[in-house]
Amino acid sequence: MPQQESSSVPRDSRPDEIRYDAQRIEAKWSERWRQDDSLYAAEPDSIKPKYYVLEMLPYPSGALHMGHVRNYAIGDALARYMWMNGYNVLHPMGWDSFGLPAENAAIQNNTPPREWTLRNIANMKRQMKRLGFAYDWAREVTTCLPDYYKWNQWFFLKFYERNLAYRKKSRVNWCPKCATVLANEQVVGGRCWRHEDTVVEQRDLEQWFLRITQYADEPACDLEKLDGWPEKVRTMQRNWIGRSEGTLVDFKLDVPAGSHAATITVFTTRVDTIYGATSIQLAPEHPLIAEFAAHNDLLRAEVNQLIAEQRKAKEVGDIGAIEKHGVNTGRFAVNPYNGERVPIWVANYILMDYGTGAIMSVPAHDERDYEFAKKYELEIRLAIVPRAANIDETIAEPPLPFTTLNGTLVNSGSFSGLDCEAAIQDMAAKAERDGFGKATVTYRLKDWGISRQRYWGTPIPMLYCEKDGIVPVPEEDLPVILPENVDITLTGGSPLGRVPDFVHATCPRCGGPARRETDTMDTFVDSSWYFYRYTDAHNRQAPFDSKKIAYWFPIDQYIGGVEHAILHLIYSRFWTKVMRDMGLIKNDEPADRLFTQGMVIKGGAKMSKSVGNVVSPDDMVARYGADSARMYSLFAAPPDRDLDWQDLGIEGIQRFLGRVYRFVARNTRPAGTPPEKALPATSLPPAARQIQRKLHQTIKRVTDDFQGRWHFNTCIAATMELVNELYSLEDNATRTASESVPASLLAEVQRDLALLLAPFAPYLAHELWEMLGEKESLLRAPWPRYDAALAREDEIEVPVQINGKLRGLVRAPADAAPDTLEASARADEKIKAAVAGKQIVKVIVVPGKLVNIVVR
Repeated sequence: MPQQESSSVPRDSRPDEIRYDAQRIEAKWSERWRQDDSLYAAEPDSIKPKYYVLEMLPYPSGALHMGHVRNYAIGDALARYMWMNGYNVLHPMGWDSFGLPAENAAIQNNTPPREWTLRNIANMKRQMKRLGFAYDWAREVTTCLPDYYKWNQWFFLKFYERNLAYRKKSRVNWCPKCATVLANEQVVGGRCWRHEDTVVEQRDLEQWFLRITQYADEPACDLEKLDGWPEKVRTMQRNWIGRSEGTLVDFKLDVPAGSHAATITVFTTRVDTIYGATSIQLAPEHPLIAEFAAHNDLLRAEVNQLIAEQRKAKEVGDIGAIEKHGVNTGRFAVNPYNGERVPIWVANYILMDYGTGAIMSVPAHDERDYEFAKKYELEIRLAIVPRAANIDETIAEPPLPFTTLNGTLVNSGSFSGLDCEAAIQDMAAKAERDGFGKATVTYRLKDWGISRQRYWGTPIPMLYCEKDGIVPVPEEDLPVILPENVDITLTGGSPLGRVPDFVHATCPRCGGPARRETDTMDTFVDSSWYFYRYTDAHNRQAPFDSKKIAYWFPIDQYIGGVEHAILHLIYSRFWTKVMRDMGLIKNDEPADRLFTQGMVIKGGAKMSKSVGNVVSPDDMVARYGADSARMYSLFAAPPDRDLDWQDLGIEGIQRFLGRVYRFVARNTRPAGTPPEKALPATSLPPAARQIQRKLHQTIKRVTDDFQGRWHFNTCIAATMELVNELYSLEDNATRTASESVPASLLAEVQRDLALLLAPFAPYLAHELWEMLGEKESLLRAPWPRYDAALAREDEIEVPVQINGKLRGLVRAPADAAPDTLEASARADEKIKAAVAGKQIVKVIVVPGKLVNIVVR
């Protein structure tokens, strides 16, 4: 590195300085990358270890915002890092392109949804390419095209064959603004997940369902295996699946002799408390209530009031906080364990979609039941007392409600004296033995309703024939094409029902007239298996080749927002397990590791079109360059935390990249200059040794973060520190020739700096790589290797404590022995003054870390 003339002006701010032109550099490399179709392609038949990194595919809403850029920049940095570490990387991208926004936009803008969607895809794809994201576009998947949704229909037929797809009339969630059905997971606080100001209604409709509950147990249990997933996501899924072990118990209605006695089945996790049951409580929408109220106008009116209260509580989103109200039906049921008649009530806090919609109320041992019983002056009977510590201990009645399992049964017939755990097993066995119940597992999760009364979705491949009933469309007739030029309105049911050419069909069984299903599939069907299609995107004979799946799956790293923890991720896990049981795949789970990035915040709110606080990547790229936009999204905050967008921050990143460019441009050796022999570390002058040390410390920090917590902000900060060291040395005008950095070391530093920047700022990194005369592809160049010996500090600062309080710092060799550190501490003037007049009791030395002097 040649010496520079002395100046008070920093080298990189002089008017004659080399200019960093991000637009020129990025245009140059964009064109080169565009011409190389194989640049980001996974290698067929490779002997390298595979790595499948995937970001969740976007909805083509029209344009990216910086929230998208952050998500994709994380995955892109990882993909580039893995390529440079010798992996065969699969890094694809596609479009979740069916759904309501396109249909609503068509209504608002008088533009066909297909045209609107494909135009948006073209624009967003252009943005992604300009940002330099390393996607294998040959594997692109667009879910609204027939070559994809044909396989949605094929899977539906296979599910139907396996009795996993069925049709039934049910009460469903209806969004008036969407004019369609919502799954339970799409109702948030009683409102539509897309329209937070719209209260969801309840309607009775014939719907198609996927029997996801048949697979509820395995996904719940397998959560324990997903140790590469965030605990918060696993907890959310665990709570949503709602696995509960308990007992089903049948209470017979108390009716006159000779009459048919209906049965109320309750589910309880605490059958050990059943002798303390003093009532049965039913959900307001329980089928028996309609029967009880059929000839009782007063009861019907009171039940309707409870239903209204329950719906209002759902709208608020916290049914557990509802003020508890109930109505006595005047009917009784019989407890099968003791033959006791207990009154039947209707209660507004009992939900029909949880358990059986009926509970046994045990006020002494349940907080909600206790609150209800106190309000309506129902009997409160003790059935469990605290477990005695020894045989002579006298147990007083506990404060109520007493809800712990650490207890002993009382007032419970032959089960009195048993511990709770033992009683649960014995009482469940009695229920099964005597035919009035059994031990079971229940789930909060309900079957997945996939019918949507909208146009822009996958047509459900089913026919209705007057002679043969429900008839599947033959596989050879797939895909059932979604017609174009459809009149879309929000009234009168599905728009497809008003297209005669679509509706009228021929029954494949009898040859007679048939009617097509006019509902379309929930778009979460599209995203439940799209990542499998990426491995074989152009297969016309099957959704994919199972051999390719066996190579690429499970996904090594999946990246997306935590808002998809319930909807998309549960459905995709279900789909994976069904495909495994069909023999199509062998993996049990779609992804080994999951990363949920934080949101991008601007003005105190999540960046989104609806809020109106979107920052356009196009604007940022035009002003600062793609590298600056990408790098700032990774630098401004750890990727798992929210990022508060600041324009000043991206300006700072642009200035840093300019400093890197100018340093390399000034110090690159002329082409054809023969390489110098590298000097051993012991032969380097102190300033050069410090640069070498900083380089290897930086390599370690960046490598450790990629392999660990992904705090890319610290990776970038470490690189900035390295560049600061280079500038500090370059601007030191008083440096002697003997202190200069050898050309061989300078070349190594610049080469490794380009490699370290490649995952974060690929345009600039490629430009530096070419400036340095490198010929091999930067994307496949080996990642720099950290040398622990070269990274080790010659001297370190060791804190010195007196009685545990920091009193000073001493410098010492990094490998100083304990007695050397102790001697240095005792010799320090500050420490000598602090211990003067005191007795040193002992000295504790942790080599390289700490000296603690204990005095009195």
